[in-house]
Parts: sequence; structure tokens; C-alpha cells
Amino acid sequence: MERFGTLSFGHYGPLGGGRQLTARDSMHQAIDLAQGMDELGANGIFFRVHHFARQQSSPMPLLAAIAARTERIEIGTGVIDMRYENPLYLAEEAASVDLISDGRLALGVSRGSPETVVRGYEAFGYTDSADPRGADIARAHFVTFLGAIEGEGLADGDPGSPFGGVGGRAHIEPLSDGLRSRVWWGAGNRDSAEWAGRTGVNLMSSTLLTEADGTPFDLLQAQQIDAFRAAWREAGHAGTPRVSVSRSVFPIVSAEDRLYFGGAQGDDQIGVIDGMRSTFGKTYAGEPDALVDQLLGDAAVQSADTLMLTIPSQLGVEFNLRLVENFATHVAPSLGWKSTRQTAST
Repeated sequence: MERFGTLSFGHYGPLGGGRQLTARDSMHQAIDLAQGMDELGANGIFFRVHHFARQQSSPMPLLAAIAARTERIEIGTGVIDMRYENPLYLAEEAASVDLISDGRLALGVSRGSPETVVRGYEAFGYTDSADPRGADIARAHFVTFLGAIEGEGLADGDPGSPFGGVGGRAHIEPLSDGLRSRVWWGAGNRDSAEWAGRTGVNLMSSTLLTEADGTPFDLLQAQQIDAFRAAWREAGHAGTPRVSVSRSVFPIVSAEDRLYFGGAQGDDQIGVIDGMRSTFGKTYAGEPDALVDQLLGDAAVQSADTLMLTIPSQLGVEFNLRLVENFATHVAPSLGWKSTRQTAST
């Protein structure tokens, strides 16, 4: 494990006892958390994106704010639902955030996850899907997006324009060198992972897999990662792609930790989501030494270079910073991780 970061679902709303976490609170806390994690030397902070829900829906303003307030930490999404996106506008926004952050954007995109509404992307104007889940829209938008960030000509230039127009095909502005190498595809099954490998983008392996044959979640996910890397090689892409996996990991080092997470340890779960029988990964909670042994035995964690810790964002900045610090201090070094502060100093 070379890197670790957090994946926030960004929920806001009633907290119980008359307390309320507003959308404003959620965003400001995300910025504060990112600053604290940057100081701790964690590698990344990522946000889930959902529409028609009390969660992050338009992450680019938030990522730009975080980029302006941090120095080293990678900022990203896990994932943006491409069914909802104007791919050219997203390309402009992504390039802008990547430039503001000096190349720290890790843009995770995909078809997205099950929603609280029916075909919500149609309300955004994208109504030409032949797939009941809109996967065809997502992939078509993604292909257009990739061409745009690579500088593909997309509109005829007007040589007679009073604003200095020229002939030929014009590309979007701005462009950010290297952004293509910092794009990730979120895959929930082997076919999607292989498609990402052939396309030549990094892999974010989902928190669930739409496969359920009795094989443990970590082994299913490791097989998916192997298939992705094989497809990358067969397509002839240069370099080594990055791979991330997500886990719920809660080191118990205090009485408060035990109160919150003492009974959280569990097994893989099988269920039906989006009409498909799926496998959900288990939660890891326990003493640091036990967590190290368990994560060293997790085939997918060992295969990936990046581990994203899902965090309970509703519990606030101080609580989540302590979770991150506990993992960084008591667990991560035994998995091979080095702080960005150590890397910078060497």
C-alpha cells in the first residue's frame, strides 16, 4: 500500500436530538478535514457524488477550494456520475481544478451508483439512453470527455471572428498537461474493469461488486484488478496504471473508539442492488495489530496501490481527523505506507 486517503459520502441533514448538519456545514467541514489530513501526511481526500440527495452533487467548487487551502494531498471524486454530465463542461472544470492544484486532481468517474430517483439523468436533459440504467450515456460522455482533455478539436474556428479567431478545429480551454493520466474509472464488475484497462485509465474498484458466487469479496476484487491490468497490457498502454480499493477500517485505540466501533466488525454481505445480486465488503474494526494482520490478508488491499478509508463524515472534523491519525500512526506503516511529509523531506 503506497497511499491511503479517505472517501466521504458527504451526507448532511438531521443528526438527531434536534441537531442539523447543513450543506454549508458539510462543505466547510470537508475543507477543514482536507487541511488537517494534508498536515498529517495522508495522500488523498475523495468525495462520492450523488444527485437528488443530501450529499455532494457538484464537487468541482469544493475541490477547487480544497486545492487552494492545501499543498500535497490528492483531491478527487469516487465517483462522478457521467450520465448527468456535459462532458465538455466537465473537461473545462477538471482542467481548471487540476491547474489550481498543480496536478493533484484524481478524477474518478463512472456510470454511478443506484439513485433515490428514477432515471434522474433525464431531468438533466440526457434522454437518449437505450439502457435502463443509462450505462450507454455514461460511456459515450466519458469518451467525449477524454478526447476533450487531450485537446481534440471539437468546433470549427471562425477566421472572421473579431476576437482573434483562426481556422481549423478548436479545442476546449484550459488544457492541463497530464490530466489524462489522473483519470480513474469506477468499476463494479470484471467487464467494466477490463473496459477501463483497454481504455487506458486508472481503476477505482467499487465498495461493492455486482457478482456473488460465494467467493470472498477481497478475492473477487483481486480477480477484477488482475483482469484490469491484463487488459491494460494487452491494449499496449505504456506505464503502470494505479488501482484503488475502498474499505471501512476503524482502529480501536480508546474507549470512545470502542463505544462507536466495538461491534462493527463483520463479514461480507450478499444482497441485491440495482436489480443485481452483489457482494459487499466487510467492515474492519479492532485493535491496530489485529487490523494489520487482517489487511495484510486482504488480497485486494495488497494488490492495490491506494486504500480509501470510508469515513463517517457526520461525526465532524475532529473525530475523523483522529480516525485518520490513528490509522496513519498505528496501522498504515505496517502495510508499507510512508507519510507525504516523510516523502517530501527525503
